[in-house]
Amino acid sequence: KFVWNEEREKSFEELKQRLVSTPVLTLPSGSGGFQIYSDAFKKGLGCVLMQHGKVIAYASRQLKPYERRWLELLKDYDTNIQYHPGKTNVVADALSRKSGMVAGIKVEEEIIR
Repeated sequence: KFVWNEEREKSFEELKQRLVSTPVLTLPSGSGGFQIYSDAFKKGLGCVLMQHGKVIAYASRQLKPYERRWLELLKDYDTNIQYHPGKTNVVADALSRKSGMVAGIKVEEEIIR
């Protein structure tokens, strides 16, 4: 049974605020490493470049047919690839599905206020 409580109200208010605010990108600093969160879905890629827990850049696009065979080339590089399931990689996951695969969200103005 679903019960609307204070915790759910707080989450709903935060969701409304995030839906109407623009994500803020920051400039990279000279210190510290970078994290790349990426996802590939059928014919598309999505990724987020982060440093110190803040977003530096977003990117997404469709793959060309010859690019789908690049996995063999990646083995030649010294990289550390860590797997994050879609549930914990929601930003990059959404970007990789962006082209016609993610439904739009329409929020009425009276709901936002």
